[in-house]
Amino acid sequence: MAISLVALLATGVVFALVPDVTPADVPAESSFQASLFLDGPYAARFAGEMIATKEGYFNPGVVVRALPDDPNFVETVAREKAIGVTTGQKFLLALWRGAPVTAFAASFLDTSVAIFALKQSALHRPDDLLGKRVGYRAGSEAEVIFDAMIASLRLPRSQIVKVPDRADFQALRSGEVDAIIVPINQQPSPTSANYVPLTVIKPQDYAIHVPGQVYFASNDLLRDRPSEIADLLHGLVRGWKFAYADYGRAVPVIVDFDRSALAPERVRFELEQQRSLVLPVGARIGEYDESRWRTLRDILVFAGLGRENAPLFQAVSTQFIRGEYRRAPAKDGTGAFSGPD
Repeated sequence: MAISLVALLATGVVFALVPDVTPADVPAESSFQASLFLDGPYAARFAGEMIATKEGYFNPGVVVRALPDDPNFVETVAREKAIGVTTGQKFLLALWRGAPVTAFAASFLDTSVAIFALKQSALHRPDDLLGKRVGYRAGSEAEVIFDAMIASLRLPRSQIVKVPDRADFQALRSGEVDAIIVPINQQPSPTSANYVPLTVIKPQDYAIHVPGQVYFASNDLLRDRPSEIADLLHGLVRGWKFAYADYGRAVPVIVDFDRSALAPERVRFELEQQRSLVLPVGARIGEYDESRWRTLRDILVFAGLGRENAPLFQAVSTQFIRGEYRRAPAKDGTGAFSGPD
């Protein structure tokens, strides 16, 4: 299996992109109405969308809605002729099921999945996990990414004990497992009552690079209103730049979305944890490249969740994000993030 994944990851698959039609060439219409659905509750991982809404960076007809409990999130976006943001894995799996959608940018350029262990356990590298118990949630993105990392490193999978339904920090603290695989936004902050010092192993440090969270839309909306999608993407880029330019300004805006559920200190902590996913070195906000999609495709095929010849890459467009960074400098906040003022 390890050899199979290594072979898949080494395959130079060429995929077709949506035809390069510059979105700005299509005149915008003031009557544009659309929903931007979030695959989860309001939280720091949707900071760009939330800030863009509060700061007026979107067209007035764009409404942001959280759908935290929709098991068919991508299909809902397609049915409603809307825009959505979800994990790259959920997007591709829904696409394989026939959802008529196209991805047009990323919010997290890498997976947010990580492996956590107690600092005292001295588990710092993937090979340290041999002979250890690892808690996970069966069928999750975390499990798929973990298995791919172990296989690509050619580590003996039989020497790692995977424990289902123990992907939580309580199980880690109680000693039920030696490590857990969860998204980074789930880790306790240093000021929380149940905090313990942790070590973290990140798959991207071992050449597992896949689109983490992606923006996508129904094919009908992309075909009929490309200029408005381009304007929405511009607002998203501005929102994420605002989020990381000054936490003192950004955190209150985010918390204002749901004061009963969002605590300023926790929002700030999560923003810092995900910063490298939104703003990795050498990349620009929203960008993804072909290699990350190829890797994700190969990982899902390796996991038995898809076929090598599945028609999917024609539903990944780079024209909108390239168009965003071709905009005139006078357009508010265009270009790569340059850090706080």
